[in-house]
This record gives sequence, C-alpha cells and structure tokens, in this order.
Amino acid sequence: MSVVERVISVNYRHQLHFTDCVFARDNPVLASVLVDAHPQPAAARVKVLLVLEEALAAARPELAPEIEAYFGAYSPRLQLVCPPIRVTGGEVVKNDWSRVVEILELIHRHHIDRHNYVVVVGGGALLDMVGLAAATAHRGVRLVRIPTTTLAQDDSGVGVKNGVNAFGKKNFIGTFAPPFAVINDFDLLASLSDRDKRAGYIEAVKVACIRDSEFFVRLEQDASALAAFEPEPMKHLIRRSAELHLNHIANGGDPFEMGSARPLDFGHWAAHKLEQMSGYRLRHGEAVAIGIALDVLYSVRQGLLARPAAERILSLLERLGFTLFDPELESVSASGELGVLEGLEEFREHLGGELTITLLSDIGRGLEVHSMDIRHVREALQDLEARHRARV
Repeated sequence: MSVVERVISVNYRHQLHFTDCVFARDNPVLASVLVDAHPQPAAARVKVLLVLEEALAAARPELAPEIEAYFGAYSPRLQLVCPPIRVTGGEVVKNDWSRVVEILELIHRHHIDRHNYVVVVGGGALLDMVGLAAATAHRGVRLVRIPTTTLAQDDSGVGVKNGVNAFGKKNFIGTFAPPFAVINDFDLLASLSDRDKRAGYIEAVKVACIRDSEFFVRLEQDASALAAFEPEPMKHLIRRSAELHLNHIANGGDPFEMGSARPLDFGHWAAHKLEQMSGYRLRHGEAVAIGIALDVLYSVRQGLLARPAAERILSLLERLGFTLFDPELESVSASGELGVLEGLEEFREHLGGELTITLLSDIGRGLEVHSMDIRHVREALQDLEARHRARV
C-alpha cells in the first residue's frame, strides 16, 4: 500500500468597496470591479445577471430603471442580460429550494459562465440564496454582492458563506465561496425600517466584544447617536465591523471552518434556535442580541467575566434598542426540556467536531469552551428574565 499526499494552497482576493450611490452613472466603482480584472479581450462585453430584492425595488421604484441606465452607460463593456430579476428577500427565501433552482435556470438561460457575473442587490438572506446558486452553477460563477441591510453590510455580506435552510435547520445546505467583490453603498440603507437598521448593530457589538475593546468603547460613546440612526456613527460602525470580520476571515487561519472553533458565532448557538422556534418572527439580529446577553450572563455565572464588564455589554445592547428576552426562551419541547437548550446539540452538529462555544473573559477577549454547564445556563436564563421584568 502506498499514499501520495500533497498540500494544496489556494489564494483568494477578497475586495470590499465603500461608496455612495453605486448606480449613479458617474460612479465607476461597479463598472471597474466588473471590467478591470476580466481576462477577455477588450472588445468583448462582460455579461451580468442582476438579482434585486423585491422589497427594496418596491420602496425605491426608481432603482430598477437606474440600474438599467447604469449598464446602458457602460454598454461598450458591460451587458445586462435582462432587466433586474426581482426576488422576495427575508428568511422566507432561504426556506424554499425552488428559489435556488430559479436562479440556476436564469444562469443557464442567459449563458452566464465562469468569466461573467451574477450581481445580487439585497439583504443577507437573498445574498445567501443567490450566492449558493452562483457557487454551484458551473462549479462557481463570479458573484458580486451589494448588501442593502446594516447586518449584511457589516457582517454577512462580507463573509464567504452561502446557504439555505433545510430539514428545519438553518443553513443546512450551503457552500464556502468567497465573493468576487462586495460593494457597500450606505445610500441603499435609507429605505430600511428602524427595526432592520438596528438589527445589524448586533454584529458590530459581537465582534467588538470578542476582538476590539477600543471599538466597543466607541460604540458606547456613539450609542445615543446610533439609536437615533445618525449617518456618520452608522457609517463608522459598518466600516469597522466589516473590517474586523474580513480580518478574521483573512487572518484567522480557518476561513472555510474546517475546525470546530467559530469565534464569530459568539451568541449564535441560542440565536439560531430562537429564530427557528419563533418561526423567524425574530430577526437574526434580534435573536443574536438575546443570545449574546445569555452567553454574557453565563460567562459571569462561570466566573469568567466580571459583572461590571457584563453590565456594560447588556447596557449597550439596551441603549441601542434591543430587547434581551423573548417568551420563546420559556418554551418547552416535546422531551420536556427547554427548547432553546436543544440549540447546543444542533449547533455542535452544524459545526461538526466537538462542541465549541465562544464566551468572554473581558470586553475584547473571547475564549473557547467545549462544554456548557446546563445548570448555569438555566440560571443565566433566569437572570435574563429577571432583568427583563425589572425593566417593563
């Protein structure tokens, strides 16, 4: 018996652009991204299939014509193969496999190959679904993400994951495939509800808690302005959070999550379960806020995190407008156990390997544990409920 073994290294360029009014005719950012790295002769036109979130198109009726006019202005090099494809966003789009098939069929119909582009303009759920289709067509066509929610601009849109839900589990079907480029346009957040603007803040708090104490201090200083959705503090939050997420992907040593550690999933083991239990009534960001609060209080119960530090984190979440308790936390499963606790095993199964949960030893310092004391988890849930009842 003999074995031949080689280590294969693959380099990816991950580019993140910040701009305003990305589809204005005098803004060259998108056109430059699509053309500059293209290997075809200068005379060849680059084909683009563009998917646009329905809610954004409805809120901004001028946007779809503006997109068509943009590509018309760059028509010597760019070809929009059809008018923007309007697709429903939100978590519902990740619960319907037929949506992935629709995008695959469009890629096939319009002959989008590995040197052409799918551009997706929308929130994180739509980016996930379209990204899965792009990553599997021809074993991967080029994807450009233009995120349109705070959460997608400061976290999920910057990542290398694509996926949809299946078998009652979040992101059960998916791929790791870095996008060709991400373009953040702050102007596209203007039509969001306050609820959706706020939801994205949580990923900035998360990454500050585990990676950057100075950023956390800045969030504390800007909390009132952020709660009022003032533009400049929001832009700083989005940019720094996106940068920290991208730094982790590039420098964390495990961009495709082959190991068991997932520091950027701080607060997510409970959040994913809460989303599912609520029938996705809870937004992802709202569920993560509860999950972070739970893990912060659990860290205190375990003697890992000082109470003053925990209070700063919980206070910041509340000042930003998050509610840190939901009735689903009291729901009991068929086995007689609190339903949210089933999220621990589902989280381990989704990640593979041994259970790895990120907790805190201080603000800016995450640490990993491989087991959870259920008694202390229950006590942390009680602490969370007591805090909530004292505030209502």
